[in-house]
Amino acid sequence: MSRDSAFVEEQAAFYAAAHSLQPTAVQRELIAETAKLGRVAGMQIGPLQGAFMTVLTATLRPRLAVEVGTFTGYSALCVASALEPGARLICCDVSEEWTSIARRYWDRAGVAERIDLRIGPALDTLRALPSEPRIDLAFIDADKSSYPDYYEAIFGRLSPGGVILVDNVLRGGTVADLEHDDEATEAMRAFNDHVAADSRASSVMLPIGDGLTMISRRQ
Repeated sequence: MSRDSAFVEEQAAFYAAAHSLQPTAVQRELIAETAKLGRVAGMQIGPLQGAFMTVLTATLRPRLAVEVGTFTGYSALCVASALEPGARLICCDVSEEWTSIARRYWDRAGVAERIDLRIGPALDTLRALPSEPRIDLAFIDADKSSYPDYYEAIFGRLSPGGVILVDNVLRGGTVADLEHDDEATEAMRAFNDHVAADSRASSVMLPIGDGLTMISRRQ
């Protein structure tokens, strides 16, 4: 079963994917090259989630987007492809090796000029951002123990109509199974509880990929 459909019956999941925005030729090649990395390729989002992010970007029309955790660049490619002229995406990652793959595919897709890749601790990058312009769209997909810090650093800079997307919030369903008490699962439970209790935020948890929470500022 595709990781796009971890929480949906397989036949319905494939039907949904077939009736959604399809990956471009460049995106398909990036998926294939990332798959050759082996088990670590599981860090890449699936095509259905990528389609969701592309459509959401086109709908929100962000001027400034931020990504925490870029890996080989598929999610950034999905967002950048829908940015309007003059808009930009700041990508935060610590790996020159994996993001070197990303750079090649951003160039091939013609979106490299829209992306500002910053190598270094993401929290340092986020905290160094100026108060303006505000962040209109953010995607968090990095080390789970730091999710609360990333969330707070972004939320304080979020525009009134801005949206934060947070990946892996269901962790294969382990967050709902009390028999799982490993450090990463406990960290995700704590983060999910934090968001649900945040009086500043409105959120919805979606069974896309490994679980995707969509958060906006409460009006």
